[in-house]
Amino acid sequence: MTLASLPDGPGIRISRAELLALRDDPDTGGRIRPATRRPGAVAGRNQGSGMDLREIRAYVPGDDPRRLDPAATARTGHPHIRSLHEDRDDITLLLADYRAAMIWGTATDLRSVRAARFLARAGWQAARRGGSTSAVTVSAAGVAHLAPATGDGQMADIAELLAHQHDRALTESAMPDLDEALALAARLVPAGGRVTLATCPGGWRSAEAGLARLARRRRVTVALILDESETAPPKGVFAISNGTTSHFARLTPPELSADSARLTALGVRVQEVLP
Repeated sequence: MTLASLPDGPGIRISRAELLALRDDPDTGGRIRPATRRPGAVAGRNQGSGMDLREIRAYVPGDDPRRLDPAATARTGHPHIRSLHEDRDDITLLLADYRAAMIWGTATDLRSVRAARFLARAGWQAARRGGSTSAVTVSAAGVAHLAPATGDGQMADIAELLAHQHDRALTESAMPDLDEALALAARLVPAGGRVTLATCPGGWRSAEAGLARLARRRRVTVALILDESETAPPKGVFAISNGTTSHFARLTPPELSADSARLTALGVRVQEVLP
């Protein structure tokens, strides 16, 4: 199959322009001023060595003497130290599953197209708050990525990556596992960062160990992109064929409670994305 042989219409292919237009989508939220002076970092709650003042307090044995505050010490006659917030990297990595099971849909849009839109919205939200964004795609064509960076220009590059790799995925049919993509995400996102994987129900099952490792010090979300046939399956009996064999079946909504419980046990947040 070649890209030229596919219909070039909304819901089948995704364009860079469409993902860029989501910048002004109400779902992306308003502009938020960065919480620290360093691009791509926010002030965390933990005491650390960031740039934002947490408190000035009396020195106690064991405190780092390098944090002595000369002004407070001179004013009170007793040693005082400056306690700072820890700067945490605010990096959001968008992981798009473009494998064969995602290149499918029963309504107006392929599941993979809806995944790209969902991730782009998440990316624009991160850009609005001044965070860094990054992206990884996995498909039969392999794994592609962009390293973290800030700004609208980075989101434009991510839009290009998501659109281009989706076009490549449309002409392939293999089903590689997620392990390589998850390992790459772990290298790109430090502790405290966010990773959002957009996949289908069951698309994560072969990668439990990788997800668990990724979630140990990061906020990981698995967004399950649900098709209309899963949320409101039509009534009746249908012939199902893989091109070689066929059988008759009734469609029923997937039972996701066990999957959600398992992902939660791995330290992963689950989000169901409805049509």
